[in-house]
Amino acid sequence: MAVSAARKAELYRMVTPEHTCPWGLKALDLLKREGFEVEDQHLKSREQTDAFKAKHQVETTPQTFIGGRRVGGYDELREYLGKEVKDKDAVTYIPVIALFGMALAMALAASWAAYGTVATVVAAEWFVAFAMCLLALQKLKDVDGFATMFLNYDLLAQRWVPYARVYPFAEGLAGVLMISGALMWVSVPVALFIGGIGAVSVFKAVYVDRRELKCACVGGDSNVPLGFVSLTENLMMVGMAVWMILRPAGMGH
Repeated sequence: MAVSAARKAELYRMVTPEHTCPWGLKALDLLKREGFEVEDQHLKSREQTDAFKAKHQVETTPQTFIGGRRVGGYDELREYLGKEVKDKDAVTYIPVIALFGMALAMALAASWAAYGTVATVVAAEWFVAFAMCLLALQKLKDVDGFATMFLNYDLLAQRWVPYARVYPFAEGLAGVLMISGALMWVSVPVALFIGGIGAVSVFKAVYVDRRELKCACVGGDSNVPLGFVSLTENLMMVGMAVWMILRPAGMGH
């Protein structure tokens, strides 16, 4: 839809002593960046906000008007201006990319701080260990939510339900120990156990049973599809554990 040639807009948003609507701020910023002259109308109380909603028969604020016509809330404004509107239910790999990217950056930074170079074997080890810790952190934000999603496909959790709640703690413990280089007799068996079972479970669910499920790898509220990412997470743990067993004596921490 074409934008009004006048480039003027009216924005009604909630601004009270207790609350400033973040979506209203985003709408105001978007309009200004798009070159609009904005008549910024503040709804300064709950009563004023409710009266505005009733008058215009809307359920939410902010509301934007352009050329005397109501455009709608923030998402509708983005759509009106030809901007992408995020689908909250859409499948996405962004959380995984961000997590592994941060793990890599942390590993390279730690290697540089400790050895003066990023080109070390330890940097690769730390990358896997940091990723394990960050993945565990995502799960620990909502252990019950993770466990519920995990029960959809993990073979051991389906036989012994408490394992679903144990998993994120075990993954975090193994990751922390691998970063420190301590108690390998604990971290290696734990990583082999949970990684091995996880890899088999994911492979069966996705590639044998052909089920379309969400991955619990970055927490129970993710829209990451079960498949390559979760399989990679588990195979990384197994590979790290095997490497810790086979690596030459004296290499590492």
